[in-house]
Amino acid sequence: MDEGTRRRLERTVGSVKAEVRAVVRAKIVLAAAARASNETIARTVGVSVNTVRKWRGRFAAQGLKGLKDAQRSGRPCLHGAGVRLAVVATATSAPPFPESTWSHRTIAARLPPTGISASQVGRILADCDLKPHRVRGWLTRRQTPDFWERATDICHLYLNPPEGAVVLSIDEKTAIAARSRKHPGRAVQPGRPAHQEFEYVRHGTVSIIAALNVTTGEILPSRSPATPRPRLSASCRCSTG
Repeated sequence: MDEGTRRRLERTVGSVKAEVRAVVRAKIVLAAAARASNETIARTVGVSVNTVRKWRGRFAAQGLKGLKDAQRSGRPCLHGAGVRLAVVATATSAPPFPESTWSHRTIAARLPPTGISASQVGRILADCDLKPHRVRGWLTRRQTPDFWERATDICHLYLNPPEGAVVLSIDEKTAIAARSRKHPGRAVQPGRPAHQEFEYVRHGTVSIIAALNVTTGEILPSRSPATPRPRLSASCRCSTG
């Protein structure tokens, strides 16, 4: 054993962050380098004699690399390439109505002949870095021939409005649910957060129009009256006999 290897093993033994198994193996090798017998090393370190023989032999054959765990084959693959391809093809296709996104459970249900489980679907998608449950919105520009010319005119108007003119940029948010809590909440108390009732009452929908004064930055909001939501009634009849 050279001096550099000895120092690395001693640092491992003295480290408080090293893995326990790494410390045990380093102690075995250091004791063996001090010409201690296998029985003495096993009694001092608190392992079996076979364990001492194993790591002494691994170190003698491979050096420090031999003190690391060998690569294992792991659990045998349950599904072949065809099933993996079917999972990926399903995850990258449109989900069935009325679902908006795929889940591991719905993908597994779509492939019943394969016998694949939802957890196995999750592992396959993780290997492929596919996340069908996540959706990011994006804007598709219309194929308007004069789009850039019109956008240039609007930007020029915003940057250089005519003198004495009022330039407004207007947008609308439609069908906002107008709701209120059915029961009052409870205020925060020492050692307990505020409580909020989960039930709510629907008051229909409302639309909000906001105009931005490009010159002053003032926002001029306008709210349309709420559209009542029709109430649904349900009845239940029970019969015996």
